[in-house]
Amino acid sequence: MRSKRASFALPGVFLAGVLSVTGLHAEVDALVREAQELSTAGQGAKAYEMLEPQESQRAGDPDFDLAFGIAANQAAQYTRAIMALERLMALQPDNVRARTELGRALYGVGDNKAARKLLAEGQLNGITAVAGEPIDQLLHAIDRVEAEGNSSWRGYVEASAGQDSNINGAPGISSVAVPSLGGSILGIAPGGTKQSGGFGALAAGLSGRMVMDDPRWSLIGSVNVNDRQYGGSNDQYDTLQYDASAGVVYRHERNEFSLAAQFAAYDINHDRVRNASGVVGEWTYRPDGFRQVNAYVQLSRLAYPQQPISDADRSVVGVTYANLFRSGSWAYGGLYVGEEAERDSAYPYLGHKLAGVRAGVQYPLAPGLALFATAGYEERHFGGTDPTFLVSRRDHQFNAGVGLSWVPAEFWRVTPQYSYTNTRSNVPLAEYDKNLFSVTVRRDF
Repeated sequence: MRSKRASFALPGVFLAGVLSVTGLHAEVDALVREAQELSTAGQGAKAYEMLEPQESQRAGDPDFDLAFGIAANQAAQYTRAIMALERLMALQPDNVRARTELGRALYGVGDNKAARKLLAEGQLNGITAVAGEPIDQLLHAIDRVEAEGNSSWRGYVEASAGQDSNINGAPGISSVAVPSLGGSILGIAPGGTKQSGGFGALAAGLSGRMVMDDPRWSLIGSVNVNDRQYGGSNDQYDTLQYDASAGVVYRHERNEFSLAAQFAAYDINHDRVRNASGVVGEWTYRPDGFRQVNAYVQLSRLAYPQQPISDADRSVVGVTYANLFRSGSWAYGGLYVGEEAERDSAYPYLGHKLAGVRAGVQYPLAPGLALFATAGYEERHFGGTDPTFLVSRRDHQFNAGVGLSWVPAEFWRVTPQYSYTNTRSNVPLAEYDKNLFSVTVRRDF
């Protein structure tokens, strides 16, 4: 662990030396002493607020990092404590208090194996308290979690309202030239061109995890439903979506493996238009409390009851990387490739290969308020020749979104957001764009 973090400390070490030479060290030491006194008095949250603005300048100063790590633990800012304490451990690997506080922080982020080792070492060296909690109490808590597991469930309900510039995902043209008919210009029925309108939606979901006798194994399951109503003359576009999944998870140190069966259905105007069933396998690796790598394989069978020639087998593999920064902001990026293989070989132009990338970032603006943005791009290359437009279809789809995440009270979240989707294709009827504005209010349980 120490060798992995050694490089984090170098810029801070240099900066700490500069501060000492310029005569600021005595002032900073007074700040550290005051923070230590606050933490000793059980006011770690106050000490954390006092030290946090100085971290970018003081990172690498052992006295500061220890005081900041202790305060961050008391303030339940465990990921921030881990970074400070690992910087200190890179310089002072035998610092018993730092090792013990690091054990407390690792316990806070769920790394029980590493936490147990460090806390036990602190206990043997006579450290009696960590962030106000006896070490044997923390060790007992770890034992209880590992023995009894942490079975849990969570649910949510949410309501949304918004405006959609393209309810039916259709092109914005009224006529099209058809090469298979010698280039004749044909009109498009009104229902085949894009329609706009407002909507309201209700959604709810429930998910749970049941830990087995061996706490490394868990059973997982979830169910979600989303009902979107457009009303008025657009009620023929009302949609109902629901999905369910059930599977098993195995955890080993910083790795998590899962395999789950999935089912999803999609209705338009009370008619079933698509069913999807299959399995998804995932591997998640968390090297620390700040970074996560996720790789997945998804296999699905798509069935279209009203148009069975479109039935397909979909397979996608991908990888995603996410990073939490010290500022509280986070970002992720990923890429994926796959295929939708037509099940009826007489219609090769309905199947396609796909590849895409996606990314997102969230930046805190104030306590309980954050700005987020997302973007993605996907290419689809279809097989065979389209019998109407006499080309092998190629789609290029771009999407982007921006919004605010506001938490006005515990368990509540309000999300105003805007998203844009643009699809370009050499088949005119496949081209469309969409602007979507919405506000969602969510309650978690």
